[in-house]
Amino acid sequence: MTNNSNGNEHRSTTLTREEASQIVSARIERINAEFKAAFELIKNYPRSVSIFGSARVEEGSVHYERARSLAARIVKDLGYAIITGGGGGIMEAANRGARDAGGQSVGLNIRLPKEQQKNAYTTDSMEFTYFFVRKVALSFAAEAYIFLPGGFGTLDEFFEILTLIQTHKIRRIPIILVGRDYWEELHDFMFRNAYRTEHAISKEDMELYTITDDDNEIIEIIRKVPVKQS
Repeated sequence: MTNNSNGNEHRSTTLTREEASQIVSARIERINAEFKAAFELIKNYPRSVSIFGSARVEEGSVHYERARSLAARIVKDLGYAIITGGGGGIMEAANRGARDAGGQSVGLNIRLPKEQQKNAYTTDSMEFTYFFVRKVALSFAAEAYIFLPGGFGTLDEFFEILTLIQTHKIRRIPIILVGRDYWEELHDFMFRNAYRTEHAISKEDMELYTITDDDNEIIEIIRKVPVKQS
């Protein structure tokens, strides 16, 4: 107990070592439970493609309709499940295309106070508390990763997966960037600065992703990927 200037007693907000240990243990237990649930869900979809993109893209926009039609084509031509972050925009479009095509449409949604709500087009889903658990689940979930235009979250996920493949932390899986108007400027920046000027990455690193707007090429890239063994 401590005294304030008015002479009133109040409890110190400093945690004891035992209290801090209990809080840490409880949080680790919650994280572990979320990881376990995520991987149990992923095991149900051994043939899948993850699609990323902005949550702010509206229905009827070029990129929304592109994500929707591409997801439907992957389902129809390859029979793969579509996995997204479960929110609106590009994620909603991809889940919608997969479900409308009669396929498996999975959403790995993040619990946020305002911005992201689960879309209505998933056939299976899980809600995450922790961003990093969700990112791990998305990183280990698929035979290919498709990125459409997006904001900080999409770019964060792109560079996270790119780094994991570059450093051999996960197997080499196709990263496909759809929307040349968006991705080629980023590619040019990395080529000029990170590769040619600063030598921070290698020529081989620049080949870890493919920029294409050709649906036939995308389908063939995915078709050639060996399905992961459980």
